[in-house]
Amino acid sequence: MGSGQVTSSEPFDFQGKHVTVAGLGVSGVPAAKVLHGLGATVTVVNDGADERARAQAAELEALGITVRLGDGDTLPEGTELIVTAPGWKPDKPLFAAAEQAGVPVWGDVELAWRLRGPDAAPWLAVTGTNGKTTTVQMLASILKAAGLRTAAVGNIGVSLLDAVLGEERYDVLAVELSSYQLHWAPSLRAHSAAVLNLAPDHLDWHGSMEAYAADKGRIYEGNRVACVYNVDATDKPSTEDLVREADVEEGCRAVGFTLGTPAPSQLGVVEGILVDRAFVENRQKNAQELAEVADVDPPAPHNIANALAAAALARAYGVPARAVRDGLRAFTPDAHRIAHVADVDGVAYVDDSKATNTHAAEASLAAYESIVWIAGGLAKGAAFDELVAKSAKRLRGAVLIGADRALIREALARHAPEVPVVDLDRTDTGAMRAAVREARRLARPGDTVLLAPACASMDMFVNYNKRGDAFADAVRELGSAEG
Repeated sequence: MGSGQVTSSEPFDFQGKHVTVAGLGVSGVPAAKVLHGLGATVTVVNDGADERARAQAAELEALGITVRLGDGDTLPEGTELIVTAPGWKPDKPLFAAAEQAGVPVWGDVELAWRLRGPDAAPWLAVTGTNGKTTTVQMLASILKAAGLRTAAVGNIGVSLLDAVLGEERYDVLAVELSSYQLHWAPSLRAHSAAVLNLAPDHLDWHGSMEAYAADKGRIYEGNRVACVYNVDATDKPSTEDLVREADVEEGCRAVGFTLGTPAPSQLGVVEGILVDRAFVENRQKNAQELAEVADVDPPAPHNIANALAAAALARAYGVPARAVRDGLRAFTPDAHRIAHVADVDGVAYVDDSKATNTHAAEASLAAYESIVWIAGGLAKGAAFDELVAKSAKRLRGAVLIGADRALIREALARHAPEVPVVDLDRTDTGAMRAAVREARRLARPGDTVLLAPACASMDMFVNYNKRGDAFADAVRELGSAEG
């Protein structure tokens, strides 16, 4: 870890500035409204011109904001700043033109960071390939149990702009940040931050694993109290490598979390107890009990790791041990994250539609002994050989759906040739129902039929939630047929 006093970003006067907002949607529309309210001359550019985009454009134009639909690559004349939606790729011609013209590019997170007031709530920030949302929700629950005014914000729940500019006052914010958001947030400086894990994901956007990891590592820049990393991670670069490379404020500490017995300056697990050897007096000899493994729902290994990361950030902020336990007990996981739907004929049906990449699917598959696996969707540039090789011994069978299912089928043929595979060549609304029926045919009493797609959902569904809902509906149909 490098050290040296890191100063906050300079204030930016928006009055009369020509600002281009790149992209409508969840972040673009509120950003445009905020900038317009600050006195900027705002132009919104958007690639698409569908019905939703036209409706959003009409809403903004009624306020006096210029919108250009179907033209997201041309830099509007006079632009002094671009505020981009996080999903816009860095290699877009718009950004190349901006660089040539010396125009800075911010994301919505950077905008929110710059607009914070002088007494703004500090940020406890979380990123990683998997587990971000759960960890941030656990963290918010722990902070609330300590009596603090907080919210889960960022890539989840309350938007950062709303949290920063709204009337409600917070003591501290639990902030989920994606690699996209971090790429466009050069001045972000968190109180403390965690990178949960690193595995190949969104490589079609970042261009390489090195670029993806570098963007994740931005979350550690300028941290004041703790850089929280995953001791058990075997990925390269590791989260610990990212901590070593970060330039932080003097006195900021590296704090690890592990599923094993923690060393000094780590949190870990001892005989079913989550313990802290980082935020205690004389950490060479002492440890503080925080909670029991049974307080974590569900108590799967990767979720215990999430709880430890959340606890580390909360403890970095000074939260007492009792609040960690109370917060974890009060936490309820979101739908579609290892959610048990039903048992039918002695077979458990589990919805982990949130497992949208191979790393998440690997953690999900590791939680069960004998599995009929429903997988497939949009691969986002991922390869499946390592996932299948590690999980092969657990597979009773596999049912494949979605646009890139052939990649999984080929990996199964290479690494698990004895596993029966059903390849469903259909993308209609009944495809998930058919997948569940085929999985039932392959399953035996004591098995788990697991939806852990290892892929994004947008080829067949609006989002992973809708995919999980379709799975749950199909499972309930099985149960009602039995009745």
